Amino acid sequence: MKTLIIAEKPSVGKEIARVLGATQKNKNYIEGKDVIVTWALGHLLGLKMPEDYKKEWANWDLESLPLIPPKMAIKPLKNTGHQLKAIKQLANRKDIDSAVIATDAGREGELVARWILEYVHFNKPVKRLWISSQTDKAIKEGFKNLKPSKQYDALYDSAIARSQADWLVGLNVTRALTVRYQDSLSAGRVQTPTLAMVRKQEEKIETFMPETFYTVTLMVDGQKATLIEGAKTKFKDRKEAEELATKLKSKPVKVNDIKEKIQTDYAPIPYDLTELQRDANKRYQFSAKKTLGLMQTLYERHKVLSYPRTDSKHLTTDMAATMKDRLHAVQGFSPDVVKKALRNGGQVTQKGVFNNSKVTDHHGIIPTEERPRVEKMESDELKIYRMVVERFLGLFLPAYQAKKTTYQFLVEGIQFQCQQEEVIESGWKQVEAPKVNASYKKGEALKNPQFAINKHLTEAPSRLTEATLLQKMEKTGLGTPATRAEIIEKLISSELMERAQNKLSVSPKGRQLLTLVNPTLVTPDLTAKWEKALEEIAASKLKKEVFIKQIEAETTRLVKEIKTSNQVYTDHSLTNKTCPDCGEKLKEKNARDGKILVCSNTECSYRRRKDPKVSMHRCSQCHKKMEIHEGKNGAYFKCKFCNISEKIGDKKNKKMSKHEEKKMLKKYSQSEEEVESPLALALKAAMKENK
Repeated sequence: MKTLIIAEKPSVGKEIARVLGATQKNKNYIEGKDVIVTWALGHLLGLKMPEDYKKEWANWDLESLPLIPPKMAIKPLKNTGHQLKAIKQLANRKDIDSAVIATDAGREGELVARWILEYVHFNKPVKRLWISSQTDKAIKEGFKNLKPSKQYDALYDSAIARSQADWLVGLNVTRALTVRYQDSLSAGRVQTPTLAMVRKQEEKIETFMPETFYTVTLMVDGQKATLIEGAKTKFKDRKEAEELATKLKSKPVKVNDIKEKIQTDYAPIPYDLTELQRDANKRYQFSAKKTLGLMQTLYERHKVLSYPRTDSKHLTTDMAATMKDRLHAVQGFSPDVVKKALRNGGQVTQKGVFNNSKVTDHHGIIPTEERPRVEKMESDELKIYRMVVERFLGLFLPAYQAKKTTYQFLVEGIQFQCQQEEVIESGWKQVEAPKVNASYKKGEALKNPQFAINKHLTEAPSRLTEATLLQKMEKTGLGTPATRAEIIEKLISSELMERAQNKLSVSPKGRQLLTLVNPTLVTPDLTAKWEKALEEIAASKLKKEVFIKQIEAETTRLVKEIKTSNQVYTDHSLTNKTCPDCGEKLKEKNARDGKILVCSNTECSYRRRKDPKVSMHRCSQCHKKMEIHEGKNGAYFKCKFCNISEKIGDKKNKKMSKHEEKKMLKKYSQSEEEVESPLALALKAAMKENK
């Protein structure tokens, strides 16, 4: 008899098959002596849409809302039905007596596999593979320690509850807003309060009024001592600051007090997903989505990173024995540090990193025992891996220690203060010791004290970046480490939020949306409460049915308030251009390759590019990429810099590349069932002549 193993992706399935010795390759699975390894393609199933429950629910109208099915069900997703059918056939084979869930070890991974097993009516024993890295060693050990799937039933319930809650709130509120205000308006239990955070920061910027103020400082051997007590610390009027400085100028200044303190800073513990996304955004301006994608590649393909979708930073106590192997793997990145750590037996200096009680589903992100093949890594993958390695190596270095000396100076009852720092042990910070200024004794009088007046201007708050937004989302409990990147991208793709030079802003459409939805959906409090409830479901402290009843009641209330709202909506995407087909105004929308204009009439299908498409064809004069324009005689190339025009396929001009030919034919050729257009035929003929 054989065991059916279900992985989440083909790449992971193939690696598991290799490790387990399965070699008989088929299109949808790989078979071995005792196992058959197959895979999903991400989600193969999803919740049914409204029209799948009732035909009349296919119509978007306010009267039918809210849409609350008596029992929510699943259905196959488009384009992946062939893989689902293959898994069903495998599950029904007579030589299959059990299954192993080998999808990602998390909430969504559990949902992927459980829905498949539910759909194919699998009623044989099921076990769970739960691993935190994709190395051969981890896979082998994981299969030796398979767990009964029942241990993860609560996690599955949490995943179902999350999926159904998003369906109920997101679908109903989005449909209500879209119908009520006649524009595509997307809202959700997590994305709307996230959008509100960005808008709140913008409002701080918009209402900010810059102010000028002055301070008086005492100059001590080239170092500034700040006024802390006995007089104003800020002056709105420069004259006041000058009067104080003049008053103190001729008075004796004495050292009133000296305080010394040894400061010890331990190295930061490993990254969790959100902190790594934040740091990558600060350092390299990577989006949260890009960082997660790079980490998944390092985890799945290169096998050099532990499981990335974790909210833990600590390690389990049993991992202490694996530190030597991990150090050997990263030796090429910092040979001196690794050699020293290995001489010390691979002992971690920061013992607090090992804490079983603070590890949830997965431990913090650290390198695996697999030696990295740097030559096979992309530049951006290497950047992320280096960040993880740097944080990991810090665990083996001594703590940073410095002696901080605080001097307090007294003049006419007014106290000034300055600090000096002397590095005792640079430790994990690896910093050079700063130059120590002159030292003083208590009661000593300063020679030639100088007072300076400093002008300051208050600075406006900065727009949120993805790093600062992720931090706020984490602090308020919005989303999970695995979903936050997706939420940000959805807000941008739905044209509610914009990203420019790593700064985030709310679009006019997004600003209006926040005034149209219920205030409780705008604040993070309600959504954070729901996220906490999902955690309680995963911990078997709350029944998913109770949670869903609460969501249904909340959905009904939110929809009712939209129906009865007196708010007025203005579509800022409408242009002054009219549709040539029906005469209605055209709307401007973002597309993958630029902005497009679509008809505002929902029954009209007219659409065109707002700006000409840029081709790969180069101008013969300035060698810059040329645009494709439409004329009376068809399409032609035009350089916007030199104003030179060229016929497409003109023999006298530069020969088109293979890439250009394929793109051009694809753009202008019709499908095989249709008669080819004259332009497509002409293109083919011209290209044939050029060869």
